[in-house]
Amino acid sequence: MARMRYWAAALAGRVATRLDRRAPVFYAADVVLFAHRNGVPHVLLIERGWDPHQGKAAFPGGHVDAGETALAAAKREAVEETGLDLGRIPLRLVDVYDTPDRDPRGRYVGVAYTAVLPTMPAPVAADDAAAASWIPLDVAVQMARSGRFAFDHADILADAVRATGVGR
Repeated sequence: MARMRYWAAALAGRVATRLDRRAPVFYAADVVLFAHRNGVPHVLLIERGWDPHQGKAAFPGGHVDAGETALAAAKREAVEETGLDLGRIPLRLVDVYDTPDRDPRGRYVGVAYTAVLPTMPAPVAADDAAAASWIPLDVAVQMARSGRFAFDHADILADAVRATGVGR
């Protein structure tokens, strides 16, 4: 009997999905990491390895997988794209980003987190990151102002700076 209810519910879900004409909403998470070198604040950026925004600067991040929280996804994506394990690093919520046209692939709702690391570990670009490096914050701000950031990551940078007080 339980098995029949399961299959009936699964079938009902598939029928409802086909009748629902709303566009799907995708869920993503990003992480903005800061650290200091010789008293100068830096931010960790990746270079996107493919479109959309191939070659532009972005924060480590990506899709939230099924059964995963946005926080867990942010930490996973940091490992996948930069090699940095943030397992023991407390991340602070920056904000939720849900402007309808923030991603040309469709409707994405993104959650951004931030942390100020006590050291500046060397990143190793992997997955969809063509490069990963620590950039002086003032240089990153100029890059953001000149349109060299992917998606709405210039806004995320400004919000993360305000949230942490780094660079003030």
